[in-house]
Amino acid sequence: MRTLIAILLMLAAPLALAVTAEGEAANFTLKSAGGKNIRLSELRGEVVLINFWASWCGPCRQEMPRLDELQQKYQDLGFTILGVNVEQDRGEAERALRDIPVTFPVLFDEDNAVSELYDVDAMPVTVIVDRSGQIRFAHKGYKPGNEALYEEQVRQLVKE
Repeated sequence: MRTLIAILLMLAAPLALAVTAEGEAANFTLKSAGGKNIRLSELRGEVVLINFWASWCGPCRQEMPRLDELQQKYQDLGFTILGVNVEQDRGEAERALRDIPVTFPVLFDEDNAVSELYDVDAMPVTVIVDRSGQIRFAHKGYKPGNEALYEEQVRQLVKE
């Protein structure tokens, strides 16, 4: 019986993580931590992982170093990550970034306009966009090990 429960839990976990993903990624422009405006459409031709996060979100804080490793590994193949912070108080995000430094651009969605475009209703939410600007994968939440799935999906898209 324990084996059956374990198998069911393993099968259910990926299903709980995946979100229906289809259609063109909504374009947006947000200011980065470095002060530069970044427009999603200017990254057309690259595979882009958009990660919506907040400083108060424990799973987000766990996930960010793993995402940074993914950025380092695939950036030379036309891959980038945009970390979109959803907090109204940018200072909270900046304090979190001192504890968890990342090399990918961190953007600030202080009025949650972009979060609303992407129907963000959980933390974190990760959306993977292909080179033509189409959403190919979307995930809600994070558990240690999910980065292996992200890597598999990114690897698939950078080869296309």
